[in-house]
Amino acid sequence: MDPISSSEFAGRTALVTGAAQGIGAAVARLLAARGAQVVACDLRPSDPSVRRLDVTDADAVEDLVNRVEREHAPIDILVNVAGVLHAGSVLDTSDEQWQRTFAVNTTGVFHTCRSVGRRMAERGRGSIVTVGSNAAGVPRMNMAAYAASKAATTMFMRCLGLELAGAGVRCNLVSPGSTDTAMQRSLWTDPDAERRVLDGDPATFRVGIPLGRIADPDDIAEAVLFLAGDRARHITMHDLYVDGGATLRA
Repeated sequence: MDPISSSEFAGRTALVTGAAQGIGAAVARLLAARGAQVVACDLRPSDPSVRRLDVTDADAVEDLVNRVEREHAPIDILVNVAGVLHAGSVLDTSDEQWQRTFAVNTTGVFHTCRSVGRRMAERGRGSIVTVGSNAAGVPRMNMAAYAASKAATTMFMRCLGLELAGAGVRCNLVSPGSTDTAMQRSLWTDPDAERRVLDGDPATFRVGIPLGRIADPDDIAEAVLFLAGDRARHITMHDLYVDGGATLRA
């Protein structure tokens, strides 16, 4: 294989959801830096280069995908990053909070994968990468809605990968642990919160991070680019944990 270069994704079009900030913004930036034509979208665009998209709206997703393929080129890479987090106990979670979490984190991924995946299958090529969470594999206190939605999405991606493998379309996940994003910082409600993430917190039955650091968005984005590109051409239905060892890969 050739080494990583600025032309790794030259000639390819990538659609990235949740691209206004955090991991999504890092993915979009790195893909563009390595030659891809990137269509970045988000529910709340951060600048004119980011298109507005509500992934919970199936018609809006279909319309955007049609416009991208008409105005630019066939979508070669889809990266699902859009996500929401509701923190709270199961007993205090409202119907609306539960439904919204699944609408974005699970149904939104279904909408984009169905629309783009159908076109990829017809062309006989493509790569889909969804950013999941290590919370999908390990119980977390006060994160039931988020963890359950990510677990559902993980199995959805594996099933999708199985269905599309014969058409030459690869489907994989990258599952981050604690990452320096606005979503992560929203969970830090006291001065010792970050230290508890690093060192562990027996009161919530959570181990720390063996590597001793919070991930940067680029750490996650690099894993996404690996799975999206030709270096991972024989990898599908894989769930790559990028969490510094925090789950002990339970």
